[in-house]
Amino acid sequence: MSIDRMNLHLISDATGETINAIARATTVQFENVDILYHRWSLIRSRLQLHRVIGGIEAEPGPVLSTLVDRALNVELEAACQRLAVPVINVLQPVMSLLQDFIGTRGAARPGKQYVLNAAYFRRIDAMHYVLAHDDGQAQPGLAEADVVLVGVSRSSKTPTCFYLANRGIKAANVPLVPNTPQPSELDTPHCPVIGLTLDAKVLIDIRRHRLKLIGTGANMGMVRQNSAEYVDEEAVKAELVWARRLCASHGWPVIDVTRRSIEETAATILQLVDAWHEVRAKASQPKPSQPTPPV
Repeated sequence: MSIDRMNLHLISDATGETINAIARATTVQFENVDILYHRWSLIRSRLQLHRVIGGIEAEPGPVLSTLVDRALNVELEAACQRLAVPVINVLQPVMSLLQDFIGTRGAARPGKQYVLNAAYFRRIDAMHYVLAHDDGQAQPGLAEADVVLVGVSRSSKTPTCFYLANRGIKAANVPLVPNTPQPSELDTPHCPVIGLTLDAKVLIDIRRHRLKLIGTGANMGMVRQNSAEYVDEEAVKAELVWARRLCASHGWPVIDVTRRSIEETAATILQLVDAWHEVRAKASQPKPSQPTPPV
């Protein structure tokens, strides 16, 4: 028997980012089910867990957990068995696999992935970098970038850079504008340069929406008058063709983001960055010396 509505309890001893990502990746496959999410984060004591169990009892439904504390896990599973609701700790299969392979038990410390370590401060540094180098700002600082994204206006460069920054990647973005010279740093880049493009009609819709946001009332007519070419179909198509040719002339790979999420675009960028470094590493390796032919 199928249902069309359910409660789903997501329990975490940290921020809940992991369990929410798993829930999004799985529940999206059930389009005809109305799911009411109950998010319980930073659950690290029995008192907090009892509040969660009360919530499950009031609104029963499947339970997904990422609790690493063994005692809390046992108590949660016992409560769910008593309430006749299914429960699964989504970390346990992976933890068990790793423990069996490594030969020792994990530390079971809640929130350990969020400690203020070097990776954390690298992400913060990358975020500051993106803020300082968005939309072609602070061009001399391009020498510090891990990757440079180029593309016409409204091609999702900025949000992609912020997503990459959350992965610890210093991403600068440079707008491609016809008849405007590009930064000299891009002539001999020390890091990968990657172009972003998209379908002309989609780009026009995005730009029109942008114009509505920056111009209202009496100002709207002036904004449209000054920005007619910005959303003109033929002009936009020509701009995109010019940008693609520019990237091709420099050997910069181009990603079409029309039907890609920011996450998918970022994943492709990271693959291209890895490939770029692999090519550079191979090129820097000394070639084996050739044996001297016998006389």
